[in-house]
Amino acid sequence: MNFIKEFYGKFDLTPTVTTILSVLTEIILLAIFCIIANFITKKVVIRIITHIVKNNKVKWDNVFLERKVFQKLSHIVPAVIIYHFASAFPSFEVLIQRGSIVYLIIVSLLVINSFLAAVNDIYQTHEISKTRPIKGYLQVLNIAFIVIGIILIIANLIGESPLILLSGIGALSAVFMLVFRDSLLGLVAGIQLTSNDMVRVGDWIEMPKYDADGDIIDISLVTVKVQNWDKTITTIPSYALISESFKNWRGMQSAGGRRIKRSIYIDSNTIQFCTPEMIENFKKIHVLKDYIINREQEIQEYNQAQEIDRNSKVNGRALTNIGVFREYIHQYLKHHPGIHQQLTLMVRQLPSTDHGLPLEIYAFTNDIRWAVYESIQSDIFDHLFAVADEFGLHVFQNPSGNDFQSIVQHAKIESVETIEEDKSN
Repeated sequence: MNFIKEFYGKFDLTPTVTTILSVLTEIILLAIFCIIANFITKKVVIRIITHIVKNNKVKWDNVFLERKVFQKLSHIVPAVIIYHFASAFPSFEVLIQRGSIVYLIIVSLLVINSFLAAVNDIYQTHEISKTRPIKGYLQVLNIAFIVIGIILIIANLIGESPLILLSGIGALSAVFMLVFRDSLLGLVAGIQLTSNDMVRVGDWIEMPKYDADGDIIDISLVTVKVQNWDKTITTIPSYALISESFKNWRGMQSAGGRRIKRSIYIDSNTIQFCTPEMIENFKKIHVLKDYIINREQEIQEYNQAQEIDRNSKVNGRALTNIGVFREYIHQYLKHHPGIHQQLTLMVRQLPSTDHGLPLEIYAFTNDIRWAVYESIQSDIFDHLFAVADEFGLHVFQNPSGNDFQSIVQHAKIESVETIEEDKSN
């Protein structure tokens, strides 16, 4: 830019003033040139690229616009111009060039970061991303680029070759191990989680230690995010999933059935042999009719073959109300539209407790949605609690305050009646 000095040289100015004015003018012109170049890049070139991207048939390239890859790339233009015209300022040429290179490296790192984020977004649009997430690997790659960028920046500022700095990294490996401990553990954990298909985005997991109970919404290099059913977010270290135990409900979701495992407690005092009247009433129950007829015939044939005297209830075989009730529950579940008939279906007795005899229902609903599952389960037990009395059975319940109050009132009534009888006598 010698023409600027020649221009100011035409005026009667001292050399110092001429130099200062020339430098200021060069700075202003360079700034204007950079602004114009940046304006053209963003308003013309980027708009053309945006128009091409938005109007083609390919959809994945729109992600690069959303991540502003091209916008960040446009910041390289002013840095290149400043670096090219650094020779116009001989006293500061080296400093300007180094500053420009540092700026170029930083912008390049920002572009790489956005590019990798866009690659991850594009990958997540494919079904395989749920079983093989790559976010952790891309984060490791991003960290590697950042480390290389920092080395290049330091080497540029001190004017040394990057190889000299790289040769000293071995001595700093222990420091790097401490600084990037979580990242390294997360990388190893991410590889194991992915290769063993332990968790996927969308899996429902339970990890009580971290108060996590919900769906996985993100798997990254260092953490796994779980959205709990109360809509809170729990963050779990990735390596915790391979070093500690957790429950994954994916198997239930894949099977298409959700387990019911709940007991109804029967008062042992109400268990008895079936009377002829009870058997006739049970035959009127649609799902039990065939069972009662076949069972009666089987028991009768057995007792006759063994020449058993049935004058005593203890001798031989006989139907019990608890056995008939157990079969009724089984048949009821087999005909229930909400029960998965291809998965395990069982009604069994558990060891008797001080709360009575537990009859456990072990079955699976054919809908895994939480609200539907709870509705089906509630409907089943609503029915069983209501129908138990038809079999001469009582559902066990610990005495409540109302029960004790009724006993006291009954005792008072009996006491009053006794006193009145004594008076009348």
